[in-house]
This record gives sequence, structure tokens and C-alpha cells, in this order.
Amino acid sequence: MIFKVCTDTAEFFKILPKDWQDGIVPFWEHYKETTKCYALLDNNQIIAGGLVFSICPPDMLYAEAEANTWLHKGYQYLGFIFVIEERRQQNLGSLWLSELKAMHPKQNYWLTIEDLKLDAFYVKNGFQHKKCLYNNGVEEGLYVFEAT
Repeated sequence: MIFKVCTDTAEFFKILPKDWQDGIVPFWEHYKETTKCYALLDNNQIIAGGLVFSICPPDMLYAEAEANTWLHKGYQYLGFIFVIEERRQQNLGSLWLSELKAMHPKQNYWLTIEDLKLDAFYVKNGFQHKKCLYNNGVEEGLYVFEAT
């Protein structure tokens, strides 16, 4: 298994669900210079990946002031973290996060989750719940990881 910066983002976007693709692909031209894609590959095939944003991502524009607060503190936003369906339950999401943190050991990160059942996953991976945000009445949890 290989963890690396993914320069062929079109290949990463192909593994995402359609609604996730709709949330990033139309905006990618604006973000590609300030965002990195990291992927886990097995036999040269992307099986998991995610994006690391240094500016407010398109899915956070509803809370742009909150996003900019974290970004100005030096935190980078993690978004579109995804593991292909047939490779789930193999700790690949945790592996992706561990590899990213190992590659950038002094970097702090933040993210939001809509599926609050993912709380235990992110807490297990060193993230702390900081607050709740509301996007059109839907509660999202805001989590941060602080490098030690």
C-alpha cells in the first residue's frame, strides 16, 4: 500500500459518490492551486483519499467566517475523505489520517462531519469535537486535530 500526493485528481474524483463529485468537481479549477489531494493506492489503484484545503472549501462557504478563523490559525481543512466501498472496515480511513499526520507532523487540521455517527472514528484518530455548526438546519460537528 502506498500513500502519496495524488496529482491525477480526476482519478480520485472518480471514486467519490456522485453527490460528492458535484460538491467539488465544478469548483476544482478555483481550488486546485491551494489544495492537495492525498491517496492510498493498492496495486496502483486509488482505494482511499481526501483533500487538504488551505482556503475555505466549497462545502464550508455557509460558515466561511468560522472556516477562516481556523485557517488563519494555521489549521488546514480535511474534506472529501473517502474509502471505496469494497475496502471499508479495513482501517483504511485511520491509515490515511495516520499517513497524512506522519507526512506533516507539525500540521494542525480541522474538519466537519454531517454523519454524527463518525464521532467515535475521528475521536479515535486524535480529533476533538469543538462545536456544532448548522447548515440549513442540519447539525454538523466541527473537529480539530492538534499536532503535538
